[in-house]
Amino acid sequence: MTKKINLFANLKSDFASGLVVFLVALPLCLGIAMASGAPLFSGIISGVIGGIVVGFLSKSHISVSGPAAGLTAIILTAITDFGAFDIFLTAVLIAGFMQLALGYIKAGSISNYFPTNVIEGMLAGIGVIIILKQLPHAFGYDADFEGDQSFIQSNGDNTFSSLFEVFNQFQLGAIVVTVVSLIILISWDKVPFLKKLKLVPGALIAVISGIVLNEIFIISGSSLAISNEHLVSLPIPTSFDELKSIVVTPNFSGFLNPQVWVVGLTIAIVASIETLLCIEASDRMDEHKRYTDTNVELKAQGVGNILSALLGGLPMTSVVVRSSANNNAGAKSKMSTIIHGVLLLLSVLAIPVILNKIPLATLATILILVGYKLAKPATFMHFWEKGKYQFIPFIATLIAVVTTDLLKGVLLGIVISIIFILKGNLKRAYSFKKKEYVDGDIIHIDLAQEVSFLNKAAIKSTLNDLPENSKVVINAHDTVYIAHDILDLIREFKETRAVDENIKVKLKGFKKAYDLANSPDTINHVTFEHYYDVAKREMVKKEVFKEVFQE
Repeated sequence: MTKKINLFANLKSDFASGLVVFLVALPLCLGIAMASGAPLFSGIISGVIGGIVVGFLSKSHISVSGPAAGLTAIILTAITDFGAFDIFLTAVLIAGFMQLALGYIKAGSISNYFPTNVIEGMLAGIGVIIILKQLPHAFGYDADFEGDQSFIQSNGDNTFSSLFEVFNQFQLGAIVVTVVSLIILISWDKVPFLKKLKLVPGALIAVISGIVLNEIFIISGSSLAISNEHLVSLPIPTSFDELKSIVVTPNFSGFLNPQVWVVGLTIAIVASIETLLCIEASDRMDEHKRYTDTNVELKAQGVGNILSALLGGLPMTSVVVRSSANNNAGAKSKMSTIIHGVLLLLSVLAIPVILNKIPLATLATILILVGYKLAKPATFMHFWEKGKYQFIPFIATLIAVVTTDLLKGVLLGIVISIIFILKGNLKRAYSFKKKEYVDGDIIHIDLAQEVSFLNKAAIKSTLNDLPENSKVVINAHDTVYIAHDILDLIREFKETRAVDENIKVKLKGFKKAYDLANSPDTINHVTFEHYYDVAKREMVKKEVFKEVFQE
């Protein structure tokens, strides 16, 4: 039975966190649209629908959906190839219906197979990206688009070259605003009497302070005044007709273009994987450790992308940056996500002039603190202390996410994790009672519960290293499954090499039959009779072979 959620139960904390997410999402929506080569207003439309519609339909308590930086390259290429934004919207419409179908066939369960260290590595990598990308904006260097989160930027520079360029093109007014914003944000969490003002988020005070400071600089004619190119840039419609002209609808003739279907499929796959990754990450960030129904999430994303396409918006995913900001601001339920969407809608209709006075340096400071919380040194130490099998996939994922993209980074981390799992399984196929061998030692080899063909190389190597004149006890009492290859290997060792090198082999607990299919419906037994036939063909005495399978 599904538990009913009261969206208004935590309205105070949810409103405060929704306000913070709104302040973070606004420049990201515009920047991602700009970086994607799409109309600026399309990013706002996607953010509004991601907040209100997906926020309402989703079962996630803290994740926030909207236009994603991970899709910018796909969008930019598609719009350039199609030569028209309205044809691209048809591809987004197709992607939405595909995501809806993925939800109904329960494809969301794939998220259960993402390793924790890989998810944490992804989060830390995104945190590092946020810090590296926002540092130039904090110093007043805004050449890099807000939405361009890739290591190699669209202007030919990379993340590190932008950092070095800061020294040549910093803006003193932006630095002053950054320092003041940083002091406010840190004090809001540390100073006791400020912590009591829960309803008013520190981010809002920082934004208001940034606007007031810059207005003072402008009125006084100070050289510290921050110019328009370093402020939020929101399109301002002057009439309802102008607002309607901003909204673009899909060109349905695109359904006849096979390339549109290819782009739609690509968006559906990438957006779905990014969403599942971010949902898994959001659930890990949630202090109440609530779990999200990922199949419902895919359906919600599908509906969101369908509506976004029909209204001229960009494709969306669940986004870690906004979700993390939401969690850090104290969100208790998905009401905060809905509030952020409502605020986005109201802002573009009612107060765009005020919003366009917000310095990018203030927003950069908010995001830098969000990035720090994702990539805290304590997280690195946590996985370092867990050992190399946990730390290496974590750090590899982080580095790959920073230098390539989210999907490639996660894929690398999963591959490394699988390699370590296989390596661990090879070692766990058996255990020794004695590790150093000397002639005459009794060596005990206890097989694991399941011994598959993957363990063949390790067992073969172990048997090969056994010294002459030794005594070996191979115990299979706890084993419920042994592959044909392993049984053949043990039989051949006992009958041939052990005889040649005077190694006495005793086998304990081997069954007369093993169910290799591990299923009650399909039984494929390895029987004593089968191996007796093999032994007979090889001119091996029946009495010798019986000993191999004695209890």
